[in-house]
Amino acid sequence: MFKVSKRTLLLIAGIVWLAAGGNIAWLGIQAFAQINMSYVWAIILGAVVVFTLFHMKIFSKMVGKHSNRITAYKDDKIGFWRFFDASGYIMMAIMMSGGISLRASGLVPMWFIAFFYTGLGIALALAGVGFLVHYFHRDGYITCPVTG
Repeated sequence: MFKVSKRTLLLIAGIVWLAAGGNIAWLGIQAFAQINMSYVWAIILGAVVVFTLFHMKIFSKMVGKHSNRITAYKDDKIGFWRFFDASGYIMMAIMMSGGISLRASGLVPMWFIAFFYTGLGIALALAGVGFLVHYFHRDGYITCPVTG
């Protein structure tokens, strides 16, 4: 009943990660409005570092791994929730609960939220774009430039 094609799973993953990344980046950008703008360049540099680390070390590899797993499914129709495996959902739950707790606790300064959330959010959104590239490719499968 709630089954979709393998290709549609790539679309779902792309939309989910693009939306999540956009939301997190927006929270980071909003935090910029609440900080002392005299050291904004240091915060932007921090956001670039966070983006680069998350994109290169985690999310680009994750896109390749999950895209390959999805295209390897033997069934033509798969449950729409299977765009991630158990470890993907666990990672998502840890990141969401950690991020919400971090912001709600007030333990970190606003400048940290500004650079960390902006960099992380853009990396997540780019992961969503990666899934969409896999989706829009003619046969639903491409070779990830980072993971091969």
